[in-house]
Amino acid sequence: MSDDALNHPALLPAGLRDLLPPEAEAEAEAVERLMETFARHGYERVKPPLLEFEEGLFAGSGAAVADQTFRLMDPESQRMMGLRADTTPQVARIATTRLAGQARPLRLSYAGQCLHVRGSQLNPDRQLAQAGIELIGSDSPGADAEIVLVGAEALAAVGLTRVSFDLTMPTLSPVLVEAAGVDERGRQALARALDRKDAASVRRLGGAQADTLTELLLAAGPADRALAALAEAKLPEAARPIAERLADTVATIRDRAPGLRLTLDPVEFRGFRYHTGVCVTVYAPGRTQELGRGGRYLCGDTEPATGLTLYPDVVLRVAERPARRPRVFVPAGADHAAAQELRGRGWATIAAVDPVPDPEAEARRLGCGYILRGSEAASLG
Repeated sequence: MSDDALNHPALLPAGLRDLLPPEAEAEAEAVERLMETFARHGYERVKPPLLEFEEGLFAGSGAAVADQTFRLMDPESQRMMGLRADTTPQVARIATTRLAGQARPLRLSYAGQCLHVRGSQLNPDRQLAQAGIELIGSDSPGADAEIVLVGAEALAAVGLTRVSFDLTMPTLSPVLVEAAGVDERGRQALARALDRKDAASVRRLGGAQADTLTELLLAAGPADRALAALAEAKLPEAARPIAERLADTVATIRDRAPGLRLTLDPVEFRGFRYHTGVCVTVYAPGRTQELGRGGRYLCGDTEPATGLTLYPDVVLRVAERPARRPRVFVPAGADHAAAQELRGRGWATIAAVDPVPDPEAEARRLGCGYILRGSEAASLG
């Protein structure tokens, strides 16, 4: 890159970008549609700060994103602060402190920006928009199902009806690996093979659980098929309740949304560092980038919770773009009461600051498809 390019005033750090018209407005509108759906299901909005002292930010599930958190010294308190990489730990802090006395289950929602130290291969952006829900204080299949059902309804509100919810139970694989009867090195190798979806290596390294692990690995796909494999598998006693909880969650979702596309990967354990039960990742058909993800965790040290975070910037790349609001040019001396009435109907009115010799040409220059004539918006053709 040339010196001129490096010194250009519009240059931003890697992974950061300006969001320009009309994309910025489209994202804001999408976020509000998501939040409106959450509110209709009783989720009340909270707004945590961008920065917190790192002790609070990294408590509980926040420890999982510590390596993605920008840190800086607070010049007033001389204590280290972190710029949030995820909003869920902040909502958990609010629930266990400021809202500790509120009735459970507690339903909270949020929307805002997060910043990561590094982008990923699939998504190089380091500034990420989030909109999500947290259901705190219930440890039931109904709560696990609710975040999926509300998430599906919220995505439908922005035009995404063909989505897939991929369910996992990251606590199951460690139980099966432990029951394999292999040494520590063997357990580590087996976990790597499961993570790579390497069926041949899983069969070779799986010890007493080789057949079960291989069958479950190959069963990943539509939820009904995977649940059938789980029901037939020779699971150790400690694994059976985990499988039953997953089946109960799917049954609850099916009861309320029989047409919702559900997939299941029985031996996926991504996120095991803090997830304690059913987890979910949301995809659009044919896309590899996640529309959202979430799952069960502990709020504070002991309180059960589950949640779902959606990524509005990714959602907008997949969803059909909403029609841009019509723009009408209001010439100097026009009827401003008529312009106000148009704004009340959702139009954008662009008023002339000074008289111009050719109002139609000025309207086109400003990106307007209409011009106000009398009390009506006339199309420019």
